[in-house]
Amino acid sequence: MTGAPRTTNTPNPPKLVYAFAEGNKDLKDLLGGKGANLAEMTNLGLPVPPGFTITTEACRAFLEAGREPAGLRAEVDAHLADLEREMGRTLGQPDDPLLVSVRSGAAFSMPGMMDTVLNIGLSDASVAGLAAQAGDERFAWDSYRRLIQMFGKTVLHVDGELFEERLEAAKRAKGAASDLDLDTADLRTLVAVYKDLVAKEAGEDFPQDPRVQLDLAVRAVFSSWHGDRARLYRRQERIPDDLGTAVNIVAMVFGNLGPDSGTGVAFTRDPATGKQGVYGDYLANAQGEDVVAGIRNTVPLAELERLDKASYDHLLRIMATLEAHYRDLCDIEFTIERGTLWMLQTRVGKRTAEAAFRIAAQLVDQGLIGEDEALRRVTGAQLAQLMFPRFADDTGEAAESAAAEAPVRRIAQGIAASPGAAVGRAVFDQETAVRWAERGDRVILVRRETNPDDLAGMVAAEGILTSRGGKTSHAAVVARGMGKTCVCGAEALTVDPVQRRFTAPGGVEVAEGDLISVDGTSGHVYLGEAPVVPSPVVDYFEGHRSAADDEPDGLVGAVHRMMAHADRSRRLLVRANADTAEDAARARRFGAQGIGLLRTEHMFLGERRKYVERLVLADSDDGRAAALESLLPLQRRDFAGILAAMDGLPVTIRLLDPPLHEFLPDLTELSVRVALAEARGDDRAEDRTLLAAVRRLHEQNPMLGLRGVRLGLVIPGLFAMQIRAVAEAAAERLREGGMPHPEIMVPLVGGVQELEIIRDEAQQVFAAVAAETGLDAALLSFPVGTMIELPRAALTAGQIAEAAEFFSFGTNDLTQTTWGFSRDDVEASFFTAYLAAGIFGVSPFETLDRDGVGRLVALAAEEGRAARPGLGLGVCGEHGGDPESVRFFHETGLDYVSCSPFRLPVARLEAGRAAVMGDAARGGGDTR
Repeated sequence: MTGAPRTTNTPNPPKLVYAFAEGNKDLKDLLGGKGANLAEMTNLGLPVPPGFTITTEACRAFLEAGREPAGLRAEVDAHLADLEREMGRTLGQPDDPLLVSVRSGAAFSMPGMMDTVLNIGLSDASVAGLAAQAGDERFAWDSYRRLIQMFGKTVLHVDGELFEERLEAAKRAKGAASDLDLDTADLRTLVAVYKDLVAKEAGEDFPQDPRVQLDLAVRAVFSSWHGDRARLYRRQERIPDDLGTAVNIVAMVFGNLGPDSGTGVAFTRDPATGKQGVYGDYLANAQGEDVVAGIRNTVPLAELERLDKASYDHLLRIMATLEAHYRDLCDIEFTIERGTLWMLQTRVGKRTAEAAFRIAAQLVDQGLIGEDEALRRVTGAQLAQLMFPRFADDTGEAAESAAAEAPVRRIAQGIAASPGAAVGRAVFDQETAVRWAERGDRVILVRRETNPDDLAGMVAAEGILTSRGGKTSHAAVVARGMGKTCVCGAEALTVDPVQRRFTAPGGVEVAEGDLISVDGTSGHVYLGEAPVVPSPVVDYFEGHRSAADDEPDGLVGAVHRMMAHADRSRRLLVRANADTAEDAARARRFGAQGIGLLRTEHMFLGERRKYVERLVLADSDDGRAAALESLLPLQRRDFAGILAAMDGLPVTIRLLDPPLHEFLPDLTELSVRVALAEARGDDRAEDRTLLAAVRRLHEQNPMLGLRGVRLGLVIPGLFAMQIRAVAEAAAERLREGGMPHPEIMVPLVGGVQELEIIRDEAQQVFAAVAAETGLDAALLSFPVGTMIELPRAALTAGQIAEAAEFFSFGTNDLTQTTWGFSRDDVEASFFTAYLAAGIFGVSPFETLDRDGVGRLVALAAEEGRAARPGLGLGVCGEHGGDPESVRFFHETGLDYVSCSPFRLPVARLEAGRAAVMGDAARGGGDTR
């Protein structure tokens, strides 16, 4: 048989390296955010140093196999050769070396969490060539010592403090105040000291082959994806672990060539407040890490206009171009090399919660984005931050209002880097911050400057205070990203981490453990606990402040606009979990569209416990009936108040759920009391009877014992009393001209037969109350539904729906019963280990477990509505106020979410965001 030669369809290997001109901003999953944006700026014709990007696919292959993927070296060779031709010199060329930086860049911004190495290509053979070409011998040796320091720490894992100690020793020997005071001879000596340190600590010499330097640096950046600080940051920010980082190899440009050179970071708007203007930091005669690390204090970016007006004007034009192109706040890193401006990075900038709302509203007004896009750019988590209290206005009265025994003094002023009000005990290293926070202390991490290794302490701390650095330092950038309060650059403070204290002007000494307050909005630092006042955003939700009265471009006005659009856009209704008339009234002010969970057990606490004791101790039907009769008017009064506060809106009333022993004295305490009485010869017959009842009701696992619907079935008349109290309260409201809409929710149903019995009992009570009051029976016929909080209930939802008019998912207990967890026990015992091991990205009690619990919710919703098309669906667990969970409930088709009153605005906002996010996914808009 003859024919065409047989071919095999071997897939082409993936392209692992991209020149900047080949990429764009939409390829950030492949090129990382930094690489994609360098490519975008290149395509816009902005001054970007030439270079190329190794993809995240290459990183993932390296991390999986432990070696470079096939073909990577050849692609790097080809792109390096292209770069050398473009630059007219080769990597490490002795007489005129091409130097490159090797920078990490993941799809999600992770500032300082992974590794970067500058000046790759310098060696003993090429340092003189660099000096000759630059006409500056000191610059060349300074660049070389920086390379050895960064390479030694990042690639060869030499302790970075050892380099810092030798640098400080060189400055002391010279009597130098800063690095700039070291001359060429000093730096040449320091290079030799650093090389000896590397040989001693790493067990190998600093590599002199430029290509070896490059290859080792690339591998180190790949490996830094799995570094401790990167893992911790991803866990904190909920970034997936399997993305990997890209690596950017870029021709070096130098900001440390003299006073006409420098480096800086710019923001197109203030990332702390959102106000428009020129914001950023600049440092003359420096390289980029000097600014970000906060090692030297910067000058405001506006100062660059005086130092180099041509570069300043050029930078402003580029900033305007980038903001218009990205339609958002842009964060820009730049270098000026002898009067020539180069763009090293841009990204959509991290911002505080306050800035996020302000900027979203501004961009709508400027016509750059629509209202849907503005809503996508703010989050419920940011809104929650804005609702926390803040320090009282910084007037003399604030300090005077503090208790006399604990006076508050303002002791320093720094840069307001990340807003908020933080109070805690001063600590001076990340290990202490973590340890003290774990034992329950609030702490403020105090450092000269932070670095990525401080991340665990920054996460644990209430706030961060540094004596060096500006708004673009590591501390500021990371704090803003995490929503932590931060004050940077408090230069008047002398921080001594060895003695664990800092000194403020006037000789004020603050030792570790002393209480301090930092105000990230004003930059003020206080000794003692400063007083706080409610957030203006909370005042707005409470109705005490009008958006119309807010200042132009004000925060309250911006929040009002986002909330109004969220309310117009959302499909999900938002109800409140409220147990008292006062809670119900506040919930209504915060925008509740009803009550999704009224827990009746809260009505049996305090003085009313004695009635529950009588119910438990009753040894006859008459005794039980008398106890229930005593409870009836109390319950009726409670329900009347809540129905009045929520008049016209639905109120879902959960019948008694907890086991009865929770309303009785503790078994151990009561046993001791009886034993002591018997030892004294006292006759405490009532206590003995009560102890017998407590022992009878004691359960090994009460969460799965006699509670919920089981109580209503085992204790005759209990649920009927509660249902009658609801019906009588509703009848009272109707006679007063009100519009009560109670709903009866039966808890912990596992089988439809349980619900049918209680439903029938409820209908009999409704009919009886209608007859007694002379009201139309239809007016007193209220919906009866159930709480889905057991896996069996979810799996048999179709059957249960035949007897239920609504489902409300109790996701707290559904999470416990699905996972087999007792929340109170596991959170204190092994959740921390589970989070650290990556088993959980976040606690399933905070954000719904979509794969497990979420699947049960979706199944129950689908099968319940298949059996009863008009079935109402809601959720009343804590997940009802969690932003990520709200989006899931929207996607699953629930009718409403319910949460605590304080979280209502967050749920409203996230319900609106869920709706517009869905529109964007269907082509209705963009999300940058």
